[in-house]
Amino acid sequence: MPRTSELLVKRGLVIQAPQFQRIVPETSFEDDLSVCTSFDDAEDDAQDPGDYRQSRRPHWANKMQFVLACIGYSVGLGNIWRFPYLCYKSGGGVFLVPYFLILIVCGVPLLYMELSIGQFTRRGPIGALGQICPLFKGAGLSSVVISFLMSTYHNVIIAYAIYYFFTAFRAKQPWSDCENSWNTLACWLPTYSGIDNRTRPNASRTPAEEFFDNKVLQISNGIEESGPLRWELIACLITAWIMVYFSVWKSIKSSAQVRYLTATLPFLLIVVFLMRSLTLEGADKGLQFFFHPRWELLADAKVWIYATAQIFNSVGIAFGSMICFASYNKFHNTILIDTMAVSLINGFSSLLVGIFSFATIGNIALEQNMSVEDVLTDGPGLVFVLYPQALAKMPASQVWAVLFFFMLVCLSLNSQFAIVEVVVTSIQDGFPKWVKRHLTCHEMLVLLICVISFLFGLPNISQGGIYFFQLIDHYAASISIMFLAFFEVIAISWFYGVRRLCNNVKEMTGRVPSSYFRFCWLIAAPFLIMAVWVFSLIDYEPPTYHNGEYKYPWWAEAIGWGIASLSLICIPAFAIYEFIRANGNTCAEKLRNSIKPHFEACKICGQEYCNESMHNFEEDMIKEQQDPNSPIQLSISPPLSKSQT
Repeated sequence: MPRTSELLVKRGLVIQAPQFQRIVPETSFEDDLSVCTSFDDAEDDAQDPGDYRQSRRPHWANKMQFVLACIGYSVGLGNIWRFPYLCYKSGGGVFLVPYFLILIVCGVPLLYMELSIGQFTRRGPIGALGQICPLFKGAGLSSVVISFLMSTYHNVIIAYAIYYFFTAFRAKQPWSDCENSWNTLACWLPTYSGIDNRTRPNASRTPAEEFFDNKVLQISNGIEESGPLRWELIACLITAWIMVYFSVWKSIKSSAQVRYLTATLPFLLIVVFLMRSLTLEGADKGLQFFFHPRWELLADAKVWIYATAQIFNSVGIAFGSMICFASYNKFHNTILIDTMAVSLINGFSSLLVGIFSFATIGNIALEQNMSVEDVLTDGPGLVFVLYPQALAKMPASQVWAVLFFFMLVCLSLNSQFAIVEVVVTSIQDGFPKWVKRHLTCHEMLVLLICVISFLFGLPNISQGGIYFFQLIDHYAASISIMFLAFFEVIAISWFYGVRRLCNNVKEMTGRVPSSYFRFCWLIAAPFLIMAVWVFSLIDYEPPTYHNGEYKYPWWAEAIGWGIASLSLICIPAFAIYEFIRANGNTCAEKLRNSIKPHFEACKICGQEYCNESMHNFEEDMIKEQQDPNSPIQLSISPPLSKSQT
């Protein structure tokens, strides 16, 4: 069939010739080449470079896989570790007020926005933002850079969890007493001091603290003393990366199957631990701290900063993961249902984990005759010091410890899958021919990324690695992400336009987003993010370790800002690059062309899922129709629905 007829068929045109009349329905998106489930598309090289649709795109086998992927990423290590710690630093229950307020104003609307953009463009964060607003393509690259940085140190947490998981199989938990070779004279247990005098000495350390610092980390005196690498942690880190590789090496085909276990079992274990923690003596003391708000702290900017950072880290805003996941959806998937399901489950799980955490902390505070504020510690110590300390006192502590650290491995893997898939998808989208020519297959690309991330993660498992871990987590996951989120929202809602985005959502789902979402996208979310980011700079405090006992030297802070700049510099750098290469003779023309999407609404059907070459062809056909000497007369009919086809 000639190319003219092919394009007529795809647009659902009625061809009228002197001897025949034929009505050809529009090809459904699910049957289009752009949703081919194979990466080995023989017609790859023949694809029109002007077509913004992403070919060779696999799909989730069913809706459950997509929802589990989003839930697995959002309900992860951040809920177990970061949420209780930030709640503690914010003064307890008052943290829940800004947390759920920002979840409603920013979390849910921005998640809806990212899922819409990913599903519509069928690309990762770089390709998606580059298509809708080339000037801010660097925001997509920034999210990939942050995801890569997080992958290098996030897997270290999985390595710690694997170490504890295998250690927990011992008949006697090594963090339960002070009778081990790594314990010092400062090691202290409440039972050693007698039932009537359980006040903890100032210079003392619990067995769980000494096991984590002296045995697992063999911690040095500071980041200045990096020390040798810990060979046990190297083995655990290699194990963690092997697990990640064989879970994502087939893209969503492999990771989706693994998530049936890793994204569902942790919820069952969280409920079990929650029920057990509520029966501990002193649980009410911790719950009172968690649910009793000190309203005067709402005037403290740090409470709002911590709540915003937690929402972004937990929901995955601006990290690119949700855009990546949505790019594997079918075109007509109902995004709003997925958004509400993920948001509700994330908020509910945070509450469950908060209750479980503070009930456990209340028990420890009662046992050691301390206040709740003095029990908590920063960094990964909340997970690897306090929880093991509480597990050691439970009946059948070996079983509880094995289950807890298995749950921790599952939760961490879910987040790590998403982080790695963002990097892989972005490289696959940006350099498909290079990948095919030099790496031959998708599996080799995943292997290369895993090996590079492993090598960059090695400094975190030296004797001074925990200091570097805390440094990179502070600057990459907190300071950078809000700056990036602001420009992402601006690029989509202001430059691309809320009207265009609403039209895209209507084209995919048949419904226009409500006025509430449009208000949040256009006004509420951008101004709230900007306000929080400005206050975070005004109230900036350098990172510390061990609740302020260790302060980083100036050069370490410089390294931290350099790490943050790796992602932030991408935004202005790519903006300048796109502005210079944009068509136009004047600055105004270049600016206008640099913010122009790579696709526009079709003048015939009104839909935006149409490329520029198709516009030109349709305009030519209209002119030909208006020509009385043309042998072919055209009449436009609306595309038929799937049921009519």
